[in-house]
Amino acid sequence: MASSRLDVPWSRAPLTMVPSTIKPQDPGSAVPSEDKRPPRTKRRIIPFVVSSVCLVALAGAGALWLGVQASIIDKELNEATRLVATLKDQIANDDALKAAETADHIREKTAAATDATRDPVWTLAASLPGLGPNLSAVSEVARAADDVATLGLRPLVSVYSSLDWDALLPSTEATDLKPLQTASPSVSAAAQAVRNSADRLGSIDTSKLLPQVTEPLNRAKDELHSVTGTLDAAASASRIAPGMLGVEAPRNYLLMIQNNAEIRATGGIPGALAILTIDNGRLSLGAQSSAGEVGVMAPPLPVEAEQQAIYSARLGKFMQDVNLSPDFPSAAATAQQMWERKTGQRVDGVIAIDPIALSYILKATGPVQLTGAEAAASTQLGLPTELSHTNVVSTLLSDVYSKVEQPRDQDAYFAGVAQEIFSALSDGQGDADGLVKGLTRASEEGRVLVWSRSADEQAVLARYPLGGAISGPSVSPAQFGVYFNDGTGAKMDYYVKRTVQLVKECPRDGYEETTVRITSTNTAPVDAATALPAYVTGNGHFGVPAGSVQTNILAYGPVQANVETAKVDGRRTDFAPYLHSNRPVGVIAVVLGPGESTTVEFTFGKIVQHTEPDLFVTPTVQAVKDVMLPIENAVCG
Repeated sequence: MASSRLDVPWSRAPLTMVPSTIKPQDPGSAVPSEDKRPPRTKRRIIPFVVSSVCLVALAGAGALWLGVQASIIDKELNEATRLVATLKDQIANDDALKAAETADHIREKTAAATDATRDPVWTLAASLPGLGPNLSAVSEVARAADDVATLGLRPLVSVYSSLDWDALLPSTEATDLKPLQTASPSVSAAAQAVRNSADRLGSIDTSKLLPQVTEPLNRAKDELHSVTGTLDAAASASRIAPGMLGVEAPRNYLLMIQNNAEIRATGGIPGALAILTIDNGRLSLGAQSSAGEVGVMAPPLPVEAEQQAIYSARLGKFMQDVNLSPDFPSAAATAQQMWERKTGQRVDGVIAIDPIALSYILKATGPVQLTGAEAAASTQLGLPTELSHTNVVSTLLSDVYSKVEQPRDQDAYFAGVAQEIFSALSDGQGDADGLVKGLTRASEEGRVLVWSRSADEQAVLARYPLGGAISGPSVSPAQFGVYFNDGTGAKMDYYVKRTVQLVKECPRDGYEETTVRITSTNTAPVDAATALPAYVTGNGHFGVPAGSVQTNILAYGPVQANVETAKVDGRRTDFAPYLHSNRPVGVIAVVLGPGESTTVEFTFGKIVQHTEPDLFVTPTVQAVKDVMLPIENAVCG
């Protein structure tokens, strides 16, 4: 304020306090020669000013130096990121030597970035309030990148370089699986290193960080999260794959070919069955049968109470119905027991696959030919003797029923096609990359499912979608599931087109709310009742008019949620509510005549999970991209 000077304490000192040794002088007189020292205040001010100037200079230099270090970190990490794209291309092109060189270059870049964060000025500044947490976060990003490059990327590239991937594919000769066993510890160590880095970055409090730091930090966390999942899967595969592929002793698996034309929750009715033997990676298809030949289990096998309430005791009576439940581990365990009771043959696990997955395999192996009696019979019946990825689905799910009357002959044709496809695999036909991509796509879509009777192996399988569980570590917190079971008793699902969509409603009472919308259309011809064979339409045998399709639709919500309401074509309706593994289940049966369409909606409330919802749907004849529509968000006020 204007009078502030008067408030300075020494301004109020009385004149009598002036030391008597200092004589009053005329204004023009000089300072007495006996006292030439500068005033005490000047002696204090000058060092203060000098030191202040020095501190400002040092601060400016420090800021400049921090800017230099930040520029180095940014440059090195960006160059490392660009090299990752190059590394991916080299691995895709099977260029192990260049991939190893690129991995070394990436390591050089991440090491340079990390070294910049260890600079004394940077380290000191990182300990200060304000800017310090931001510098610490940058240091952690650089350190994580270096750990991933050193402990994760480089060992993985070394493992990749040491493996002969073509030799790991099925062939007529025994596959040398020892390199895969040898690589397992390196892959597991790499996965652990990346997981540790992801955990460190995840623990950083971003609430007080600058946007320029938060954005790359979040990007790094997302990248590490995705890489962690991939590496964990690779580590798991390297650990259990050799044993499951028969490195120590031959493995026998019950192979179930699921027929999507008669839909079941996991894909389709288990029509054709066979024993798949894997000995040191060598495949062979043994005894072949069908679900019908297994017959009725008397007495029925025990069924879990929750599942029996939803799906009836048929789960334990008929091989055709073990997968009315979408929980593949329980369905597979039941199928294994049925097979062993019927045949006395012990199996080590169960593998389910559908014709769409077979088409993915054929795309990699190329066409297969039916030979001998099977070829002659096929020609006589008007069925193709050459199966490719373009015709195998329509042949197995439609043509075989329109041209072959006896179910036994239909199953024989299925088995013959399966035999030739697995023979092509055993002979090493096709390219490794195409086969891996095809099988990966099939497993992601739920078209290939695997269960092992070994508890240790099953514990690993249960962590991934390949295991087909409806609960546990493979199921995301906010997962919804939509499953279909045929109620027609025929093969009409080939003609049903479906779409499934999640609609995120406005939150209510602090809880998330989501509607699951399922639209089904019967595309069969208007005269399907007479134009299609009785075996395809069911001929009204189970009370459904010929040409119509009955489907039991099941919607699963996240754990602890509730099924609040159900609608059919916009009108509220009654539905059957259940609980399965602490997940709410709503069930509605719909019947569609030729050309008819209907939309069923289940609304789930009291959803405690605030993560983005995801969706799994029974794999059908349709492409998954045509079935699952993008999430819709309601407009909230």
